[in-house]
Amino acid sequence: MEVSGKKAVVVGGASGMGRATAEALAAAGARVAVLDREGSDGKDVAAAIDGVFHAVDITDFSGVESVLAAAVADLGGLHIAVNTAGGGKVQKTLGRNGPHDLDLFRQVIDLNLVATFNLNRLQALHMSANEPVDDERGVIVNTSSLAAFEGQIGQVAYAAAKAGIAGSALVMARDLGPLGIRVVAIAPSLFATGATAAFTGEQVAPLVKDAAFPKRMGRPTEYAKLALAIVDNPMLNGQCLRLDAGQRFAPR
Repeated sequence: MEVSGKKAVVVGGASGMGRATAEALAAAGARVAVLDREGSDGKDVAAAIDGVFHAVDITDFSGVESVLAAAVADLGGLHIAVNTAGGGKVQKTLGRNGPHDLDLFRQVIDLNLVATFNLNRLQALHMSANEPVDDERGVIVNTSSLAAFEGQIGQVAYAAAKAGIAGSALVMARDLGPLGIRVVAIAPSLFATGATAAFTGEQVAPLVKDAAFPKRMGRPTEYAKLALAIVDNPMLNGQCLRLDAGQRFAPR
């Protein structure tokens, strides 16, 4: 899909990989809506790329529908959706203080997996109204993680959620294929976003020692480059692409 002239929504677009992707889409000629939490830098990011901002809590599953509809109305349509919002907390299945807190497990699943699927089903609905170009109506890019494949000790909830995102890519692509909508997930390794962006070289070195090359954290712009490559290449569909410098996470 040609990015120029298309309408795009980036959920989690106020910072990190989402911000880099919103900026890259705008630079390529897309009109972009940035969706992120109230109080984030989303307004400033949107203003800088001549886009629009809509505040959203992705765990407000009913509220997301109206926020997304408003964003699509502002854009005048939806062709590209990139979903980067999420997060996790560390707790062992069974630790010194007892078994994993079930409410915490549910919270992590809701924030990552349920919220992503809720966005996907609504994004697909808006995309389905498009006139197809070369039989294509839309592209959805989700964010998984290497934890989906090699989760570390204490990441059981996060790994389960991200594995769900990775595993649903093919099924969702099959569901939406007749409509000309593609679905691809990206599984990043350690990226310099949020708190990790301030890590020193000494702090980073042991975290990336198992990477083949380069032995550093990923840069948000590198996620954005892959997201745009996915949009551009119609043969990329129904899979989860590792973006990891050849790294395999150790148990801890």
